[in-house]
Amino acid sequence: MKISFHGAAQTVTGSKHLITLKSGFKILLDCGMFQGMGRDTQVMNSTLGFEAASVDILVLSHAHIDHSGLIPKLYKDGFRGKIFATPATKDLAAVLLEDSAVIQRDDTKFINKRRAKQGLPPFEALYDLEDAAEALTLFEVAAYDKWTNIAPGVELLFTDAGHIIGSASVHLKITENGETKQISFSGDIGRYNDAILRAPTVFPQANYIIIESTYGNKLHDEVHGTPDSLLSWIEKTCIHKKGKLIIPAFSVGRTQELLYALNQLSIEKRLPRIPIFVDSPLSKEATELLKRYPQYFNKTVRKIMEHDNDPFDFDGLTFISSVEESKRLNTLEQPCVIISASGMADAGRVKHHIMNNIGSRDNTILIVGYCEPRSLGGRLSSGVEEVKIYGEYYKVAAEIGQMRSMSAHGDYEDLCQYLSCQNPELVSQLFIVHGDYEVQQDFAKRLERKGFKEVIIPEMHQTVQLSNT
Repeated sequence: MKISFHGAAQTVTGSKHLITLKSGFKILLDCGMFQGMGRDTQVMNSTLGFEAASVDILVLSHAHIDHSGLIPKLYKDGFRGKIFATPATKDLAAVLLEDSAVIQRDDTKFINKRRAKQGLPPFEALYDLEDAAEALTLFEVAAYDKWTNIAPGVELLFTDAGHIIGSASVHLKITENGETKQISFSGDIGRYNDAILRAPTVFPQANYIIIESTYGNKLHDEVHGTPDSLLSWIEKTCIHKKGKLIIPAFSVGRTQELLYALNQLSIEKRLPRIPIFVDSPLSKEATELLKRYPQYFNKTVRKIMEHDNDPFDFDGLTFISSVEESKRLNTLEQPCVIISASGMADAGRVKHHIMNNIGSRDNTILIVGYCEPRSLGGRLSSGVEEVKIYGEYYKVAAEIGQMRSMSAHGDYEDLCQYLSCQNPELVSQLFIVHGDYEVQQDFAKRLERKGFKEVIIPEMHQTVQLSNT
């Protein structure tokens, strides 16, 4: 048995890990899109690194686009196997993949207008709405905490990863030549003190582990300070400077955390009376979907819901749907808060809001999550004085702020707690994925000190023969 790493290998995004059994049977863990890789993004997403038609089964850890976003391309290129996911992940993927196809269509149209003026050949979208719809017909659901036979000699177990609704760690029991081994893939691990969701759960002893490392060398600020931090940015920007607060936020997870914090401020009568817009049709759908799974909320949120049946809604909140409404926000002169996707600011409506508001010192662009260094959000976070958006350069006059308490990824203490249910002596190999290389090196040393004897940081497209198989 061997495993090859075709994404999230010394990078954070693009999750694709391909397990090949001795029989030739192939199981793909995730099929994610690279995000925020600058000019390389389109090129990296244009090839999977393996033959799509050769894959027999796909197991999806969760619906975020960097884990699911190339599933329609996988279908387009010939994959026709089953896709296993939790019920909530299937529901979210239906919304996210359709939205991804629409964003590609709209962004490609916008970019190609500029390219045509420059005499350049047009970009081509990775896939279209039809590809996304056809791929969704391949989904089959599996519940948490129950072993399911998905192929001869292969059993699947999902355990709650606490990252977003439906997110799971993936565990495979694979029997070859009478011997059974377990491979566990963390997916993205949430925080044990998450503001909304249940904590990650323990999992059975594994022989091989693939673990994410996005924040493998960092500790987060306390999540409970999020409402106060958010309030300070609103007051500074909207009350004192009379400007706009632009917040790039992923539609699933981060936007709901922001709404939950704003709702808390509203309940406490501390939220200023200024308009707050969520400019993302996807965010509205995702928020409504989230509310259909209250069983995944933590005890605190469920307690709040006893007297507030919607912890993501409050006076002054408006969801923006149409493109025309979105464009009108750019001419709105009054102070306001605009929450819009995507979180790395590399696509979607938020990119237009930044383009139209970055030139005023009265405004603030608030980064509330991880951004790839080459993404627009990453470049703004690094303190650059000028950024290129849709082929044109803009001076950065707006204030660039950051809130470090908002991440849905666990820090190194959360990751170590996640692994604490395992006996390191029984883990033959541990693979670190989903992280910047320098972070992974630090995390590898930490895990080696905890007794994991063979810790590997795979390179892109590297194939590793699993020991003792």
